[in-house]
Amino acid sequence: MLAKTFACAVVGLEGRIIEVEVDIASGLPAFGIVGLADKAVQEARERVRAAIRNSGYEFPIRRITVSLAPADLEKEGPAYDLPIAVGILLSSGQVVSDMSRAVFLGELALDGTLRHTKGILPMVALAAEQGFTQAYVPAVNAPEAALVEGIQAYPVESLSRLASHLQGESRIEPFTPQPELLAAAPAYDGTDIGHVKGQEHAKRALEVAAAGGHNFLMVGPPGSGKTLLARALPTIMPSMTTQEALETSRIYSIAALLPAATPLLSTRPFRSPHYTTSHAGLVGGGHWPRPGEVTLAHRGVLFLDELPEFGQSVLEVLRQPVEDRVVTISRAQGSVTFPANFMLVAAMNPCLCGWLGDPHNQCTCSPGAVGKYRKRISGPLLDRIDIVVEVPRIEYEKLTSDSPQEDSHTVRQRVEEARERQLSRFSGTSSLCNADMGPQDVWSHCQMDDAAQGLARTAMDRMKLSARAFHRVLKVARTIADLAGADRISVAHLAESVQYRQRGLA
Repeated sequence: MLAKTFACAVVGLEGRIIEVEVDIASGLPAFGIVGLADKAVQEARERVRAAIRNSGYEFPIRRITVSLAPADLEKEGPAYDLPIAVGILLSSGQVVSDMSRAVFLGELALDGTLRHTKGILPMVALAAEQGFTQAYVPAVNAPEAALVEGIQAYPVESLSRLASHLQGESRIEPFTPQPELLAAAPAYDGTDIGHVKGQEHAKRALEVAAAGGHNFLMVGPPGSGKTLLARALPTIMPSMTTQEALETSRIYSIAALLPAATPLLSTRPFRSPHYTTSHAGLVGGGHWPRPGEVTLAHRGVLFLDELPEFGQSVLEVLRQPVEDRVVTISRAQGSVTFPANFMLVAAMNPCLCGWLGDPHNQCTCSPGAVGKYRKRISGPLLDRIDIVVEVPRIEYEKLTSDSPQEDSHTVRQRVEEARERQLSRFSGTSSLCNADMGPQDVWSHCQMDDAAQGLARTAMDRMKLSARAFHRVLKVARTIADLAGADRISVAHLAESVQYRQRGLA
């Protein structure tokens, strides 16, 4: 007897509907799974057998064949346990129900209970797009699945409970998300910028970077507050839009990093990988491509402390995602593209010993050593960094001053007002902030007055700016104008933007 259920597979960040066909025929007892199933899927045979028996049902002692279609797509992970088990119950006649518009997702324990399964959000979203009306998922994943509109998410605690529901004996009610969950009220974790003493120039640059989503580099001696400033950045960044929250939640669902208590991420990611991170750890990779740090930082911040200490080959792979906002991983079986729209925030010392230019400590590095240290960061990568600021040593008077400092709430209000102007400007497009602008957008939205055009021409000639660098200067100037509430870029806005360009690092 033949039965069919439906599941989903995740390829990159997208899903594919998988038809799970179960055939029970006469012959010697056997249980086979075909359809390019990996080791975890093949092991489903033992989990499903034990789960059906321990749920009070009979496991057929006959020849069972499970086909996962399409057969040319590799299947991995334990999410196929539940659809296989339901297919066996349907094929053996122990459960009678029409499951043509339902998908089943979940890993089975040996006692028949369902365990947390990664990737539920993108899989349920795909099912809704394909016209399915019901999704049966582990109870712990139900809040995540319920974020998808147009499909009912049923929280399943055990196989026996699901079978009773399908038989009409004991109904499982669809999960209804709490309104406060959908509101996604953010909790701003991190260091309040008001706790950072001094460094007013760096704080201003940090505000500009947060308002426009610009890449940011801090250069200064050890202990000057570079890391503290970076960790204060999330507290002044604007709240995520619903679109951004769903994008980020999908990524974290696939990476199995989505907290069960908060299935919709409300705060922007802040990722800070160590400089020993590998190429695959940073951009993603593996036999089954998985998101790397650049994707986990999507719509948030990727903070690279001690930037020159990262391997040169590791840093160079950042050039493409920083420019294109996506990262593509190619394997023999095909290519996978992950989103990587993040703010690159980095910190470095001015030299190997860290004291170059410090008035109180003598630098012990030779000019050749300083040049070699700085050349670890290539010119093309520096060209993609919008804002470079020096973070000098803090003097005693400023460090112990009781003068009031602007807190993160005050700065964030200005940042959110600037972002609102940008969202209004880019309405109907995929751009969400000034850093997302393409060349055509730059010429359309970065209009300068006459004085600013004269300064732009002078800066272009004297600083030998590349076309990319010039566009980035205009983007930062546009953000400074947005913070000031101006419609056109004035000479003051452009002058501030020009001073943020890197000089003498490459």
